Formats: sequence, structure tokens, C-alpha cells
Amino acid sequence: MVPLLTLKNIECRHHGHTIIKGINLHINEGDLICLLGPSGCGKTTILRSIAGFQPLTQGEIFIRERKVSYPGYTMAPEKRHIGMVFQDYALFPHMNVYQNICFGLRGINKSEQQKLADEMLEITGLAGMGERFIHELSGGQQQRVALARALLPNPDLILMDEPFSNLDIDMRERLSADVRQILKARGATGILVTHDQHEAFAIGDQICVMNEGEILQRDTAYNLYHSPENRFVADFIGQGVFVEGTLTAHDTVETEIGVIQGDRAYEWKMGSKVELLIRPDDIIYDPEGDLKAQVTQRAFKGAEILYTLKFDSGLEILSLIPSHHNHYIGDQLRLRLAVDHMVAFPLS
Repeated sequence: MVPLLTLKNIECRHHGHTIIKGINLHINEGDLICLLGPSGCGKTTILRSIAGFQPLTQGEIFIRERKVSYPGYTMAPEKRHIGMVFQDYALFPHMNVYQNICFGLRGINKSEQQKLADEMLEITGLAGMGERFIHELSGGQQQRVALARALLPNPDLILMDEPFSNLDIDMRERLSADVRQILKARGATGILVTHDQHEAFAIGDQICVMNEGEILQRDTAYNLYHSPENRFVADFIGQGVFVEGTLTAHDTVETEIGVIQGDRAYEWKMGSKVELLIRPDDIIYDPEGDLKAQVTQRAFKGAEILYTLKFDSGLEILSLIPSHHNHYIGDQLRLRLAVDHMVAFPLS
């Protein structure tokens, strides 16, 4: 299969500062890919380079095997057949929904435009709202208008730059799932830039975790959480605590909270000092458990409570416990380990 989009060793510099470097990425038709990382890691620069707003200082970009960017040449954005959904939506307040969605369409008469717009409004859950003005819509509805406008010309690729950042948490979660469903129903190919891993998990088929201008790991959400390839990804994805230990066998680490035998083998020298990642779901509340720790913090999350637990040694770990077990700061809890996926790194 020929990738729809290919980035070959691209680099972008600005005022002598390297923003992204050595980026290689291919995306097949129908893929939904997320660029995830902290602020300033270069993810928006990648999006801008794909869109044609950011020139390359090294490498090449291809869309359907057509070279659209290389050092000294940047094809104009309007010639790339790309749809954009911006952080601020970029909607026109003096136009109604129909006019916003159809803005920029060329070579289609008004009746055909309205027919296409009505179909897109139906797909995006905005049926019957074509005559409304932007100020009459909620933030989530405005975002759907922006998505409908980007999808209407049937572009090769949809680029979304932090599209949910202006919405509240509940709306972001609902709209993330809806956007994925809409894009999949259209067979669209899309790239989402976000610093929010929950958004990335909800939308992406695969996620590229970035830091300091580089892609550190591209994988599914499940693999990023359970099989991170480096310490940054392990620390950035999900929650967890690193516990020091000693490698006593290729698949066994001895720590102060117990001996843990995992599902993967490490080739380091026996006796090596390592850091073992302990996730909140690795620590199980068990009145008969052989571990004991004191509650120092608690965060109610509805069905579960996230506890910070401190051992006599001073080591603190996290544990997610169903909320019908309601414990208070200062309580002593009995616990057991259930580390199904062992993740360890050499102790630096």
C-alpha cells in the first residue's frame, strides 16, 4: 500500500533553533494518527509543515507520492487538498452555519452546495441548524461546524490542531468520541495534535509521543501504556511511580515491596540496578494482603478513588481502588501486587 502521507527525515529550524529533527512518518489512507506531547515539543510544527505553512530545512514531504515540500520549495497550502480544524475554529460570525460550511467551495452551484451541506450537518449531528449564526451555538456545536467545513470538500487529509482545548472536560470527552466516529464513517485520514492523552486515546488508531522535536514512540494507546520503549514515554503516559530494584533473573526484579516476575525478559547483567514502573492498577486493595501502607492523599474520581500510599520506608505509590471502599487520610491499608506487565529501565 502506498502511504497517503510520507515525511522523510524532515527538519524545521526557526531563527537558528531546531524545532523538529529527523521526523519520519507514514500514514495510510483511513488512519487516524495523534501527535502527543508536552507544550513546545514540536507537534504543531509538524502539522504546519504538512499543511504548507512551515518550510523545511531538511527532508521531504509527499502526499499521494507527490512531493509537496523540500528545502527551498513549499507547495501552497490551498494546492495540497488538505482540511484544517483550528484551535479557535476560525468561523465567520457574520455568516450562518450553511455559509460557514460552504465557504471556499468553488465550481458548485448554490442548490448543490446546500444539499452537500445538509448531508454534512446530518453526519456531524447538526441537522436543522444550517440557518443559525455562530453565536447561537455552543462551543461543541461550533467545533462540529469547523469539522463539517473541513470535511465538505472531501480532502485527502484532515489536520486538527488542539481542536478541543477551548471546551470543558466533559464536552472534550464526548466530542472526542464523536469526532472519531464521524471521521471513521467518512473514511477520512486525519492527524490530531494534542497535549491531552485522553483525547489522543479517544481518537487515534496510533499515537506518536513526542519530546524535544523528536518522535519517541509510535504505537497504540494500549502498547504505549503497557509497553513504553523509553523512560520518557513511561513517565508521560498514564500515571505511575518508579521503584528501585535489582534484576535477579531476566524476567524478575526484587524490590522493597516484593519480588516481581514479569511478562518480558531483559538482557541486562544479573544484579543490575533498575527502575520498575508501578501503575496505580498494579496495586490492589486486599484486606488479606501482605503489604501495608498509609493513605497520605486521595482523589475521588467517581467509580474509583486514586490513593497516594506511603510505606514505612518513605516510598510512596499510587493505587486505584473502587470507590465503595472509602478510606481516609491516615488509614492503614492492606495491599497486594498484581503487576501483569513489567516495565523496567536501567537506573541512571
